[in-house]
Amino acid sequence: AEPCSIYQSSPKLFASTKKRDIKTMEAYDKRKHSVGGTTLHTCHPCRRAVPYRIYGVIHTCGILALMYHHVNSLLTADTTLITSLLLFSDVILAFMWATSASLRFNPVHRSEYPEMYAAKPKQDFPKLDVFICTANPYKEPPMMVVNTALSAMAYDYPSDKISVYVSDDGGSSLTLFALMEAAKFSKRWLPYCKNNNFQDRSPEVYFSSKSHTWNDEADNLKMMYEDMKSRVEHVVDSGKVETEYITCDQFRGVFDLWTQKFTRQEHPTIIQVLQNSETDVDDSGKYIMPNLIYVSREKSKVSPHHFKAGALNTLLRVSGVMTNSPVILTLDCDMYSNDPTTPVRALCYLNLTDPKIKSGLGFVQFPQKFQGVRENDIYACEYKRLFDINMIGFDGLMGPNHVGTGCFFNRRVFYGPPSNMISAQIDELNPNRIADKSIEAKDVLELAHNVAGCSYEYNTNWGSKMGFRYGSLVEDYYTGYMLHCEGWRSVFCSPKRAAFCGDVPKSLIDVVSQQKRWAIGLLEVSISRYSPLTFGIKSMGILMGIGYCQYAFWAFWSIPLIVYGVLPQLALLYGVSVFPKSSDPWFWLYIFLFFGAYAQDLLDFVLEGGTYGGWWNDQRMWMIRGFTSFFFGSIEFTLKTLNLSTHGFNLTSKANGDDEQGKRYEKEIFDFGPPSSMFLPLTAAAIVNLFAFVWGTYGFFIWGERLVLELMLASFAAVNCLPIYEAMMLRNDAGKLPKRASLSAGILTFALIVSGYFFLK
Repeated sequence: AEPCSIYQSSPKLFASTKKRDIKTMEAYDKRKHSVGGTTLHTCHPCRRAVPYRIYGVIHTCGILALMYHHVNSLLTADTTLITSLLLFSDVILAFMWATSASLRFNPVHRSEYPEMYAAKPKQDFPKLDVFICTANPYKEPPMMVVNTALSAMAYDYPSDKISVYVSDDGGSSLTLFALMEAAKFSKRWLPYCKNNNFQDRSPEVYFSSKSHTWNDEADNLKMMYEDMKSRVEHVVDSGKVETEYITCDQFRGVFDLWTQKFTRQEHPTIIQVLQNSETDVDDSGKYIMPNLIYVSREKSKVSPHHFKAGALNTLLRVSGVMTNSPVILTLDCDMYSNDPTTPVRALCYLNLTDPKIKSGLGFVQFPQKFQGVRENDIYACEYKRLFDINMIGFDGLMGPNHVGTGCFFNRRVFYGPPSNMISAQIDELNPNRIADKSIEAKDVLELAHNVAGCSYEYNTNWGSKMGFRYGSLVEDYYTGYMLHCEGWRSVFCSPKRAAFCGDVPKSLIDVVSQQKRWAIGLLEVSISRYSPLTFGIKSMGILMGIGYCQYAFWAFWSIPLIVYGVLPQLALLYGVSVFPKSSDPWFWLYIFLFFGAYAQDLLDFVLEGGTYGGWWNDQRMWMIRGFTSFFFGSIEFTLKTLNLSTHGFNLTSKANGDDEQGKRYEKEIFDFGPPSSMFLPLTAAAIVNLFAFVWGTYGFFIWGERLVLELMLASFAAVNCLPIYEAMMLRNDAGKLPKRASLSAGILTFALIVSGYFFLK
């Protein structure tokens, strides 16, 4: 067992945690991989792994003792319902702690050496297909898509081997027009990037930066970019592409497809080659241009389209017909490339000339990073735990999960397990085929239109055994999970300079709405025949399966968070004790488990580059999600399961908010956005905790040690709720909590306190 190797063939490698397995893991302090005598990457186990394992044993003993205390109280106490709720909450907390402990068992860090791979002859570099998905030109501005596409086209990589496919699931002529403008601009932009060898290949980022040296060429390029930007934004504002704006005659005809019958839900397939590496060169005639292809799949109201997973599978088939590159990069439209050497970094692992990698490694996942995030990240939008801490834990097992963007895939991974390839319906879609025809050949384009049809997937394996998987709103999590279950491995690559950067939401409602959608999608996986708790453990082993449970059962966090956020506080208001008093030995068990878990979480956060303020905001946002995203996600999932409602894919807006919203974010002031019922339980819980804290502080001198834990919990919650109190009572700006929401929360608080009287008394 080699913990840092990416070539293990058995998906159950870490199913056992016997002593001999642990000793074997510890024996590998460092591993390097070489090809032809050249070291391409190394792997280092984290030093904190062994102390974490020791603490894990101690913490587990504490949890077992707590369970014994609950069961004993259940048999002897009068407040059976209260004890049962606390027991149920602690069982969930224990399970969720176990999921995080499995990812602390063998965390690793990797280093790669792209300069070594870059020394290879350029003809040995594999072809690369880049998939960029967009769906709405108003929530995802076309200029954002343009910058992402241009940053990928400008990679330090042979241009004739790059093909950029943009999937426009909204079927918008505005997006197509923007990409036509991008194709023209790229003939000046790409040579400029390669001649000057700078790292910011997104024009918007480059021209807004103050760190670059300016010259006449840069000034001219900036003028060209601003002119392109103004034309695109004018077209978006007007909502249509005027004839005078179409300057290229060969593309005029395609806009005739947008007739009155053309809608987002009902339209034919559109595939437009905007740039062809076989015929297009830059304005100087020196550089070959990469392929740029616009794809809008056929849509019909009577055919399911499977949201983003369906769009990606269409790109898989269209690209398979046109270029069939062995390496695929998936990007969100707002996630521009921040490092031109990123493909070469990925190939340090995904070296397809190595038979061991070719047969076992499915994908290389880069972390999501975000521009403009404040140091303390008030909304916890960097997802430090999701994109950094958990990733290195997964990487020490079978590898990280797919997170939807910034991922380099081996095309073969979408065609069944490593040892049993599933053949496509037609030879042109098989992953090992070499595409040797022009992408503009008539028969190639006809077949590409055919495989992009809305009925093509009927009675096929697409979405079940092939391609990106259907059945969940979180297609990235579900696809990565199923690939691991099939036996594929993955690698986490996290260079010092972020490989990809995107934008973060600037209001709380956008954050919790996005995570509500994630919670619903994850529940679709957890409550299914492919649950990580059953199918996952059986397929991947206990550590990997339990690790995947941390995401799958996200929504279950709402139960202990609501119970511990309301029940002890109501008990404090009525002087009823639900926890041991400070002179009771069990009191110290609660203290140990609480501070131990929080201290370990803080240590993880800081060691992976976070700040103390960022950690505090991260744990506060976790509580907020419990009362909003997780709670309402659970309700919506339950209603959908009972066929009482349906939910769709609500696209998160990536358009920049107003200036005032940006200023509030810079000052680290919560912006609650437009009125929403999602904040009602959160605000009511905040009021209950404030009342409990005030009354408990007064009552402390009367009750003494009897309600110390209840008061500590109310105090901790009240401190976390300070931004909510400020938004309710001290602010008058547009981002405060609406008065209607505060009033409704007050009524709900009154109802909770009254019901608490009958419940506790």
